[in-house]
Amino acid sequence: MNQKIVLLVEDNEDDVELTLRSFKKQNISNPIVVVRNGEEALNYLFAQGGFAGRDTSELPILILLDLKLPIVDGLEVLRQIRAHELTKLIPVVILTTSSEDDDKLNSYGRGANSYIRKPVDFDEFVEATRQLGLYWLLLNEPPPAAK
Repeated sequence: MNQKIVLLVEDNEDDVELTLRSFKKQNISNPIVVVRNGEEALNYLFAQGGFAGRDTSELPILILLDLKLPIVDGLEVLRQIRAHELTKLIPVVILTTSSEDDDKLNSYGRGANSYIRKPVDFDEFVEATRQLGLYWLLLNEPPPAAK
């Protein structure tokens, strides 16, 4: 049974809390799995390390991925997501503080579906997550599960 999980890959505890509060304020009730570095993200997705034995048929419906992560950076996580048959079709939204053109180009070049710069203001952040949730969790139709 797919629970329509959102995977939040974020190392900044304040940004994690802000994202969770914002989703709650918007009544986005999808389960959110939080991992705090790129290695944990890959372990979760591919059921390795601390996530060994996790049912890989329960993949996230959406991945919110920060770029500046410890251990394995966001661009490498994105590259591995797109390189693997199991995960290559999962929508990945880059959610970062970076407004650097190189980060945008590298993200889209590696297969990001969207690039959102995190607003500093809480109300703007809530609005951004409202729109993000509305589109990616309600309007967008994900690819069908592989048979």
